Amino acid sequence: MSGISPRSARRRHARRNGAEGAFAGAPPARAGEIDLARLSDHIGYVVRRAQLAIFKDFIQTLAPVDIRPAQYSVLIVIARNPGLTQAELGRALAIKRANLVGMLNELERRKLARRVSSPADRRSHALHLTPQGREMLERFHALALEHEARATRTLDAAEKRTLLALLDRVVRSLG
Repeated sequence: MSGISPRSARRRHARRNGAEGAFAGAPPARAGEIDLARLSDHIGYVVRRAQLAIFKDFIQTLAPVDIRPAQYSVLIVIARNPGLTQAELGRALAIKRANLVGMLNELERRKLARRVSSPADRRSHALHLTPQGREMLERFHALALEHEARATRTLDAAEKRTLLALLDRVVRSLG
């Protein structure tokens, strides 16, 4: 065993690989803390952390009614666009066909949505909420609003609008 500590070995490895300069001058991590370096400067990292926290709360909030975020999104879009085809729904929400089919099967099993043959194209299905689906969507939406209030409680209305607009710009810049 060599006399080099693991920390010294990591520093030596970082110098050899050109990484030392990127973190030079960074304060050392305090006991019990992890140094995340410049991750908090990366929008992807911060957005992902926010998404994880938001989804965790959303899932917990809607757990009593057994609805997941993607299912809620599907129900909302079907409610606003009755007769929408599966393909159109998948494109609008960026859900893969196989995942959407399974989700629609589950929503049909629970009698929240139904597929009917499209009058325009018998090969595709038009999507509709059932009466029970419309009723339950009101309950889901009330819970989602509670979640939304918690997720944005530190923002005023203008800040929330600004955040949404900025995130939309990021999406459009990469889309």
